[in-house]
Amino acid sequence: MQRRNFIKNTALAVAATSAIPSRVFASSSQKPDHFKLDFAPHEGMFKAHASENLFDQIRFMHQMGFRSYEDNEMRHRPIDEQKAISSLMQGLNMRMGVFVAHKIYWDKPNLASGDKTYRLEFLDDIKNSIEVAKRINAKWMTVVPGHVDLRLDDDYQTANVIESLKQASSLLEPHGIVMVLEPLNFRDHPGLFLSESPQAYQICKAVDSPSCKILFDIYHQQIQEGNLIPNIEATWDEIGYFQIGDNPGRNEPSTGEINYKNVFKHIYDKGYKGILGMEHGNSIDGKKGELSVIEAYKNASNF
Repeated sequence: MQRRNFIKNTALAVAATSAIPSRVFASSSQKPDHFKLDFAPHEGMFKAHASENLFDQIRFMHQMGFRSYEDNEMRHRPIDEQKAISSLMQGLNMRMGVFVAHKIYWDKPNLASGDKTYRLEFLDDIKNSIEVAKRINAKWMTVVPGHVDLRLDDDYQTANVIESLKQASSLLEPHGIVMVLEPLNFRDHPGLFLSESPQAYQICKAVDSPSCKILFDIYHQQIQEGNLIPNIEATWDEIGYFQIGDNPGRNEPSTGEINYKNVFKHIYDKGYKGILGMEHGNSIDGKKGELSVIEAYKNASNF
């Protein structure tokens, strides 16, 4: 975003929130009846209706009934922009979803290797992301341990990852911030160390910290292991966050093979109060596609 436009947008965001009576904020924090869970769109999902302006998009999300927003790239945004986004969201009583906490190594081992240089880099990123989380009032941040190390036995790699996450947890715990470990599927991300929910569960149990939980991405786990509801049930006490995408296609619910109405009902019946990030594309372009996304979530919440 150009600086001139950012300053203008910031001023508009502040003006918009300050013009709304505080009594409206209290009621706006409630989820609309058509969404039984707290779904979080991301930037660009509603740009045909709201424009390219992120502040307008967040306001549109709120108008459509969404009460959270997810932004993987938040830590790379200028600090003033982070503050302005946070101000707007606080005015609307919206929650911030996950952002990616650190540099992810997609094609070479880092945390699995046990290399102290990579571990220190990771911990420095976590320290910096704590400041971002405090600035934007975020509770969760995404962690991906990186690629496997083919030179090491799996158990040694697991021990290396656990040690790094224990050290990161000690940094996060005083702030009440949670890193959520995301297993990623072998098809889209071949060779990554963390790929399955039982593996993430084992690691979280070993780290044994309220600041280390699982990000259960329903799209990834449908591809990797299937058996969604039983795996959600088995790992429930270590799940801190969900993300959504249908398969195939990684678009909104109802465009693939996943029975999202049943999955959402199970999560709802378990009493989940966290955020479910809408980390997927729109199956149809333009305004028609954006309305289809909203309708898909209404239909999947009709249980």
